[in-house]
Amino acid sequence: MIRMTARKKAVILLSGGLDSTTALAIAQSAGYELYAMSFRYGQRHSMELESASRVAKAMGVEKHLTVDFDLRAIGGSALTDQIEVPKERGAEEIASGIPVTYVPARNTIFLSFALAWAEVLGAQDIFIGVNALDYSGYPDCRPEYIEAFEKMAGLATKAGVEGRMRLKIHTPLIAMTKAEIIKTGFQLGVDYSLTHSCYDPAVEGLACGKCDSCRLRLKGFAEAGVRDPLRYAAE
Repeated sequence: MIRMTARKKAVILLSGGLDSTTALAIAQSAGYELYAMSFRYGQRHSMELESASRVAKAMGVEKHLTVDFDLRAIGGSALTDQIEVPKERGAEEIASGIPVTYVPARNTIFLSFALAWAEVLGAQDIFIGVNALDYSGYPDCRPEYIEAFEKMAGLATKAGVEGRMRLKIHTPLIAMTKAEIIKTGFQLGVDYSLTHSCYDPAVEGLACGKCDSCRLRLKGFAEAGVRDPLRYAAE
């Protein structure tokens, strides 16, 4: 009798954006059983969550979990507070300093939820689409931050202390340019029309084309030599 070997499970943080969708595709191509986790945290709009749901269904994840909590009570970010989203900034300006779209401790919170779910699932792998090249200066997208969290995870979980789990946080995009990420996604068959990246979409849901996230996305597609399938309000 031939026994089927169970696939390794992985938790993937899925925002519905370009980067997290590509990270999901990379985990899929590596043969993992996919468990996607998204968050309704009081962000400005629900477009990214709608995109995350579409992506999860299209890519056949085993389970897609959306966790609810409200960071508007804390505020401090243009994504969770009454702070204007920066628009029409150049590449140098985007890369200089930490912008007001930074959400305090967001990736730490997200990874903590992912760590808890991974321990319950018996998964030793978490994928997150952070990037340290074409990004907006967020401190929780840096390699040293990821390394520190991974080390902490071994100290903070029952499975880690008992030696049953050695958590690995995969950051396959961390050293890629946005163009390289997009090219990788196309090679893996990602449908980027399902994704959403805009910080401040128009009422009808179209991406603004002017915020930092839209500009980095458009720059990436241009450098990759392919057309962005999204519609923009600025078109």
